[in-house]
Amino acid sequence: MRLLLLLFIGILPNLLAAQAFTPKELTRWKKQAERVTIIRDNWGIPHVMGKKDADAVFGLLYAQCEDDFNRVEMNYIEKLGRMAEVKGASEIYEDLLIRMVIDSAAAIADYKKAPRWLKKLLDAQAAGINYYLYKHPEVHPILLHRFEPWYPLLWTDGSIGAINTDDITTDELKRFYSGETKSMGYITPPRTPKEEVLTGSNGFAFAPSITASGKAILYINPHVTFYFRPEVHVMSEEGLNTYGAVTWGQFFVYQGFNAYCGWMHTSNYTDISDLYIEKIVERDGKRFYMYEGRERPVIVKPMTFRYLENGSMKSKTIDALFTHHGPIMAQRNGQWLSMKANNRSMTGLIQSWQRTKAKGFEDYKKTMDLLSNTSNNTVYADKSGNIAYWHGNFMPIRDTKIDWTKPVDGSTAATEWKGLHPVSETVHIYNPPNGWLQNCNSTAFTAAGENSPKKSSYPPYMAPDGENFRGLNAVRVLQQQKGYDLDKVIAAGYDTYMVSMELLVPALIRAYEKRSTSPDTLAGLLDGPMAVLKKWDFRSSEQSVATTLAIE
Repeated sequence: MRLLLLLFIGILPNLLAAQAFTPKELTRWKKQAERVTIIRDNWGIPHVMGKKDADAVFGLLYAQCEDDFNRVEMNYIEKLGRMAEVKGASEIYEDLLIRMVIDSAAAIADYKKAPRWLKKLLDAQAAGINYYLYKHPEVHPILLHRFEPWYPLLWTDGSIGAINTDDITTDELKRFYSGETKSMGYITPPRTPKEEVLTGSNGFAFAPSITASGKAILYINPHVTFYFRPEVHVMSEEGLNTYGAVTWGQFFVYQGFNAYCGWMHTSNYTDISDLYIEKIVERDGKRFYMYEGRERPVIVKPMTFRYLENGSMKSKTIDALFTHHGPIMAQRNGQWLSMKANNRSMTGLIQSWQRTKAKGFEDYKKTMDLLSNTSNNTVYADKSGNIAYWHGNFMPIRDTKIDWTKPVDGSTAATEWKGLHPVSETVHIYNPPNGWLQNCNSTAFTAAGENSPKKSSYPPYMAPDGENFRGLNAVRVLQQQKGYDLDKVIAAGYDTYMVSMELLVPALIRAYEKRSTSPDTLAGLLDGPMAVLKKWDFRSSEQSVATTLAIE
């Protein structure tokens, strides 16, 4: 009897989860599932076919859950700001940061007012996941037993760096809200910079003028962990026919191609958020901030966080503070800093979906005119032979006399954003005469080699990205030849020449040769390695001793 009781207790959560789906919902989902076909090819890639776009979305999310439900769930636990419920109290301030910059209430409001076609997709997205859970009772969600249709409105552009916090760190946020910076005279200690993660993405576009086939070619090379995004093919009888990569839990192909065009995204450093120095006044236990000579009350939003501790749930409430600029995120040198950013928007989700159905250059440019892609550059090519590059998309208009690389005065209207730059004013390149475009998370001003835009033509905040060695090598490789076919494009992408070592190794050799001539045991040990480096052609290979020495 005791064993039966324990078994019942073990399956009770899943029984309760199953009971959460009503008979009406299950009937509707079963009918929708009948309109979907999922075929997996020899590599396991799902080819999802639905009668309507919403049916295809339903099938796409079902297939994602088949492949890795855990990643789907964890992405939404994170975006909901509920990681502490899974990992414990150490995640509370990460959750606070997420909830301050991604407003769930705004996402719910957007869902309620969404156009009918979008609401159908959102409903189908949630239904596909929920139906998967119903059909697979052996799958045990960590936290989310029911997925809501407004969840995709928390995370609307699909990129790795979708959350923009300017340069505010979680440690700073924690110091502020845990009371460590409560004193108005507190001086924030120097922040330890995060270790640089050497990663990124490469995108190349080739015009018909330099290809063997006379057709445009697009090279999509995202640098992410192997299973960061699954590869999919999604089709419907409403014209959807897109192949590419999706981010777990999202219903649109993030980067890929359809029958008409293809698009590649690379992350950038465009300035799309700002920190504001708020002048705080405290009186009678209340806080105000100064704006245009008047006091405005600081907005207080109590946020309650549940967190796991020793097998049980506890809770903690934090009063999050806001001005009209946005959340107050930190205190530096006695100054409170709020942040203005655009970390989610329904328009951004619409843009992400509509580009997957673009029927060519004019259509794609219309999606760019929505101005809501907040963190991506775009490399583009189409069947008509057009190639294009856009450096960012969402770009606030600002007073160019102000230094926007630093926190600005929040007490004056002079520092407010003045709308958004139209695409015509942002950095972009259409069909350059050299016939190729590249971006490797690098500056826009070498994207087409000598045919690139001039940096002096744009405000500093629009494209502050610097050059990197991947970008330098891309320009070197792409300008070397014509007659590109797929094999030559792949060879260009995997070119083994290490441009960085052109600078670093000769400098090392010069320094070594100028060393003191006095007896030096260590220098003697280095004679052999330095001789190898002197003969190196700067090309890497699996068997290259020189490459190993150079990296070391």
